[in-house]
Amino acid sequence: MFITLYSLWFLFAGIALIMLGNGLQGTLLGVRASIEGFLTVETGIVMSAYYLGFLFGSTFTIRIVKKVGHIRAFAALASIASALVLVHAVFLDPMPWFFIRVGSGFCFAGLAVITESWLNHYSTNQIRGRVFSIYMVIQLAGLGAGQFLLNLSDPGGYKLFILISVLVSLAVVPILLTSTTAPVISEISKVGIRKLYEISPLGLVGTLGVGIAHGSFLGMGAIYAKMEGFSLEQVAGFMATLIFGGVVLQFPIGRLSDHIDRRTVLTGATFLAAVLALICNGLEGVSINAFFFFSFLFGGLSLYSLCVAHTNDYLKPEQMVMASSSLTFVVGVGACLGPLTVSGMMRWFGTSGFFLYLALIHGAIGGFAVYRICMRKPVPVEDQNPYVPVTPRVSPVAAAMAPESLMVEAEGNEGEKLS
Repeated sequence: MFITLYSLWFLFAGIALIMLGNGLQGTLLGVRASIEGFLTVETGIVMSAYYLGFLFGSTFTIRIVKKVGHIRAFAALASIASALVLVHAVFLDPMPWFFIRVGSGFCFAGLAVITESWLNHYSTNQIRGRVFSIYMVIQLAGLGAGQFLLNLSDPGGYKLFILISVLVSLAVVPILLTSTTAPVISEISKVGIRKLYEISPLGLVGTLGVGIAHGSFLGMGAIYAKMEGFSLEQVAGFMATLIFGGVVLQFPIGRLSDHIDRRTVLTGATFLAAVLALICNGLEGVSINAFFFFSFLFGGLSLYSLCVAHTNDYLKPEQMVMASSSLTFVVGVGACLGPLTVSGMMRWFGTSGFFLYLALIHGAIGGFAVYRICMRKPVPVEDQNPYVPVTPRVSPVAAAMAPESLMVEAEGNEGEKLS
């Protein structure tokens, strides 16, 4: 395990720098859009463009890598992403920003595909799940830490854009310096959306709903905070609490779902998330510390991983790789819709529309989960596949490699107990 991690240091270093820049970029653009006087709906459209680009990048990067290889593709996409960041500061208008965000989403998705396929190739089945978990923690930690970089300079200027560009550019350095041979990437097939719904209606609907929620608070959270009159430090802190909540709470909740009916855990988590969203809405302007605490809990209960794990419980092993690509597509569609729809709620209801909308989405997921519990018998606990920590920002490559690898680890551990 240690040898594998040491040999893949360049990938972990690269993704840490990328996520630092990406985390700062999303929040900075929200704050800067507010400073420039963008309408809330315009900002929602701009923020949704990132996830539109992410969908295309997840699909087409595989073809690019097949033609030019991992290292060249990584360097090209990182260079384009670095340049696009700077263009934001040149054209301060929603229309150019929309297309820039599409390009950024494409590039960051491509970088994720390349990184994750490299990790997949050089990790054995016995340790791939643990390597993948470390990768997820690094990704989320970088995304969360990037929020605090907002405090380093005035978001109304250009220095923070330069900082993001520098971070993304530096991510190429460890990749170019590695002597490790790049792997051969294989294309991922799909289980169609209709077929996936037939296999696991709750998994598909839950994935769509969580995608909408994640797109909403990651895309429009900074706008909401600025409209509430938060300082820059508070905007960064608010976004960070949402992200770090997911880092801390998804593991204990995932472990719980491995021991009882996963649908029960999913139902409880989503209804509790809806309640927490309403509490956050009620705490606006009352207590900033209490608001941050409940935001942290809310961020930890918006669980994409739980929906993926539930879906995998009904899949055959040979279907998991194909189904993961469709789930990634569904969560991407949801993330595209999130900023658009929540911005409409905020236009009609003001800042209260932000958490009211998130409560509505999670309540709808919980209600559908109750319906499915009544319609279908649970999968026996002993037949459930292991829970995998996954974020909506992973590519189909990572989403595919995780469930299969942890099944191998679980079988190996069971074999050791029997022997």
